[in-house]
Amino acid sequence: MTTGIGTPRNGAVSAKEGAKYAPALAILTSLFFMWGFITCLNDILIPHLKAAFGLNYAEAMLIQFMFFTAYFIMSLPSGAIVEKVGYKTGIVIGLIAAGIGCLLFYPAAATRSYPLFLGAFFVLASGITLLQVAANPYVAILGSPQTASSRLNLTQAFNSLGTTIAPIIGAILILSTASLSLEQIGRLPIDQQATYRMSEASSVQMPYLFLAALLFVIAGVFAAIKLPLIETGSVKSSAGGTHDAHHENAWKYRHLVLGAIGIFVYVGAEVSIGSFLVNYLSQDFVANLKAVDAGKYVSLYWGGAMIGRFIGSITLGGKLSPVRYLLLGLVLVLAVALGFYNTRDVTESMIYLGFAVVNLAAFLTSSGKPGRTLGLLAFGAAILVVATMVLDGRPAMWTILAVGLFNSIMFPTIFTLAVDGLGKHTGHASGILCMAIVGGAVLPVIQGLFADAIGIHHAFFLPVLCYLYIAYYGFKGHVPTYQKA
Repeated sequence: MTTGIGTPRNGAVSAKEGAKYAPALAILTSLFFMWGFITCLNDILIPHLKAAFGLNYAEAMLIQFMFFTAYFIMSLPSGAIVEKVGYKTGIVIGLIAAGIGCLLFYPAAATRSYPLFLGAFFVLASGITLLQVAANPYVAILGSPQTASSRLNLTQAFNSLGTTIAPIIGAILILSTASLSLEQIGRLPIDQQATYRMSEASSVQMPYLFLAALLFVIAGVFAAIKLPLIETGSVKSSAGGTHDAHHENAWKYRHLVLGAIGIFVYVGAEVSIGSFLVNYLSQDFVANLKAVDAGKYVSLYWGGAMIGRFIGSITLGGKLSPVRYLLLGLVLVLAVALGFYNTRDVTESMIYLGFAVVNLAAFLTSSGKPGRTLGLLAFGAAILVVATMVLDGRPAMWTILAVGLFNSIMFPTIFTLAVDGLGKHTGHASGILCMAIVGGAVLPVIQGLFADAIGIHHAFFLPVLCYLYIAYYGFKGHVPTYQKA
């Protein structure tokens, strides 16, 4: 019997089977790209709608609250849907739901209703939640357990490609329409303020209509293709054993529960930083950038995650060979190209490269061990956020942007460590971990409250605490109780 959750009964995948799964992995990668692109557009819409509706920081962060609350509410129902209808149908339903969410942006802008915008974000995120619940464990188990982290890092790298492109396109299509600051809008007559804000809100209509059409097309493609069926059975852990009988309830696995907390604080920290970047880089004491220019720099933050995930997929995928070293060199070239494209400055692109090299050194130091890699990168991220809090000017800008490089492999690595060896509980565990993505709803609002109270600069203390916990999980907390540390 096949439910769509699990791995082959023997828990192993042959080279021939691995080749058979390659086309499926390639197709699934498009999903990771799309939900990365859509999720990162929130970072552009937050400052845009903040100005359009005259919101404070806490009110603007309700966008992320509604978006990521959908993960908490819809993750377990999504897991039940996938268990009932399988991966393929679940993916199609998720794509259609996300497309409907995009369509709702049109009436929200037409009526200039912030609550309707928030509702549209919730529907859109509900569809993406279903995609996440189906696709993440599918990629993790579609191959050898020993290379699960490498495989998920590779697909997540294309997720990061979407988050890298989204700020650039969003800045051009949405932020470039903004010609007045919030203070300038406030000096306009009341009737002109309403007219201006209406035009600002309506600028999101066409981009999201296009996204809706694209999602519906992808749904049609997935409805027409065939994906490999993976049977429920024993799942070998990365340590080589099977542990289906260890607990009858997924919640009793300590490394899963601690991993769920890790997902909560990771997504919360990553989203909090990304959500504040445009406003942060616009501050006089940081970079004093215009909103449209700051939006393009956000691409470096999310692009760092892409660079880091490519590095992670190479270094965590096995012994480094000459070919892998060549690939690492190409990734560093990509970092330079990304830095120069967004800054148009050779010196600044070299600064970005320098952080990428430090990131690579952390990967190499970890000797290909996912837990150790996670701990080192999380500790590095904490140091960078502390640095941006005590610095100002361009150093403050670059240290916060470089956090993206260190965020890179956190989600896929926490995910694979948390479901390691859970066997028949893998589907339930995936729902639990996706519920934990609600951290992206809770922590940005809390940081928004602190930003309003103590200033945007000092409010970054919250991500520091998050990264320190992730470092603990990487170094020690991920080890299952049935394995020796």
